[in-house]
Amino acid sequence: MREMQWPPFVGLLVVLAALLAPAGWVWAGPVESLETLVMPGEVIQGHAKYEKQCEKCHEPFSKNIQNNLCLDCHKDVARDVKEHMGFHGQLTGIDNRACKSCHTEHKGRSFNVVGLDRDNFNHGQTDYPLTGAHAKADCGDCHKPKKKFREAPHKCIDCHKDDDAHDGKLGEKCDSCHNERSWKRQQFDHDKTKFPLVGKHKEVDCKVCHPDQHFKDTPKDCYSCHKINDVHGGSLGQKCDKCHNTNKWKDAKFDHNKDTDFKLLGAHQHVKCAGCHKDSPFTEKLQTTCISCHKKDDEHKGKNGLKCESCHNVESWVRTSFDHDKTKFKLRHKHQQVECTACHKGNVYEEKLKTNCFSCHKKDDVHKTQEGEQCERCHNDEGWKVRVQFSHELTRFALLGLHAVTPCEECHLTASYKDAELDCWSCHQSKDVHKRSLGKACEKCHNPNGWLIWDFDHNKQTKFKLDGAHEKLPCKECHKDPLEDNKKIELPKQCYGCHQKDDVHHGSFGQNCGRCHVTTTFSDFRFRFR
Repeated sequence: MREMQWPPFVGLLVVLAALLAPAGWVWAGPVESLETLVMPGEVIQGHAKYEKQCEKCHEPFSKNIQNNLCLDCHKDVARDVKEHMGFHGQLTGIDNRACKSCHTEHKGRSFNVVGLDRDNFNHGQTDYPLTGAHAKADCGDCHKPKKKFREAPHKCIDCHKDDDAHDGKLGEKCDSCHNERSWKRQQFDHDKTKFPLVGKHKEVDCKVCHPDQHFKDTPKDCYSCHKINDVHGGSLGQKCDKCHNTNKWKDAKFDHNKDTDFKLLGAHQHVKCAGCHKDSPFTEKLQTTCISCHKKDDEHKGKNGLKCESCHNVESWVRTSFDHDKTKFKLRHKHQQVECTACHKGNVYEEKLKTNCFSCHKKDDVHKTQEGEQCERCHNDEGWKVRVQFSHELTRFALLGLHAVTPCEECHLTASYKDAELDCWSCHQSKDVHKRSLGKACEKCHNPNGWLIWDFDHNKQTKFKLDGAHEKLPCKECHKDPLEDNKKIELPKQCYGCHQKDDVHHGSFGQNCGRCHVTTTFSDFRFRFR
């Protein structure tokens, strides 16, 4: 304990006190006797243990140090003053006011040194202003006996635990829903939670989502509450907000074109979700190829490959849009009417079809390959029999005269054109008035300009000149018998060979008729000696 330094006049007072002291008074020391002499009265009970240690509370002639001595003991008040909080920290001019201006000491053990006027105390100068129903509450409701005022609880639950109808299930932050105006009037702002109430959710009673006052683990996903409203039976997954909104459950606004990588066009717009989404549409990974959904509709059985979009479109499965002109074989005329499978027997992406006519039309070749495999030399794709173009001049039998206008069928009885005979007699034997007596080489006399227009010079083309009566004789007079095939005409050149029956001499003059007779007439004769 430090030694106190007293002013000179204090020493004078001590001497006077000693002289005036009654008999039997025992000197107890200069300091203790002086403190006893000058103390105005007993201190309060709380300071009693410091009553003989005046230096604990008093610092002569220094108001600032005096306040510091108070605050050294009352540390909670010192903290309030320093941080400008609590009642003392918010008092006006607290830095220039002495503690004793409000708290007077040495008034006795039972003196109320606090000096609180409960009726006129301004609670607004504390950290807990009284508003609403709190302004009407009795001080003792919050400030319990033998407790410091600052120890009064600040949390709602500390005072209203018995009023908690939720039994603690909603936590201890009563002010989240209730206010000081009325305990029963609720004003909970759900927007400050992790689940703001929007749309129809604003109209829903709390108990619908929070049964039995259960709030902490309330689910935030749609499906947990709206499972009973799921007409899809879970087939479209549990992310209801992908299609539905909080304004109206039946007002689904899922935009497949914007929210997915697969735009719904054409007939796809009318397909129900379950038509493609068998399982959960938000967890399953559907393929976007046509064949993945339309395999059962593939009447080609995979022969045309897996690229359905090459022929079909989203407007109609039946309506095809394959442009064959973009291939190496353009479809023209009759080919446009041919079914795909007529040419494509196997897989279109594996088979390599030939583009020549014969590869497809071999079965239609009535010529039995006699005309070769270049069908296009005569035929075209307008029709197998339409405007057939063939030049007979390029064959072994050029068409001349009446042959040029004669229908093909007159000579070609079958489509095996090379089987047609090239000789005249094969076609004209029915018109052979000679009965084959002149052979089959009709062209030696006749020509293609007309059957009756014939030109044969017996004098130049044979070894037997026709003169005299011979010139007027019909051919059959000499040529009587049919010739065998590949035989030459071998008629006698001597008179007797033909006129033996006319020999009145009966062979007595021999067979050389020309010695006497001439060709002019048989009766005109003259004998010649040689």
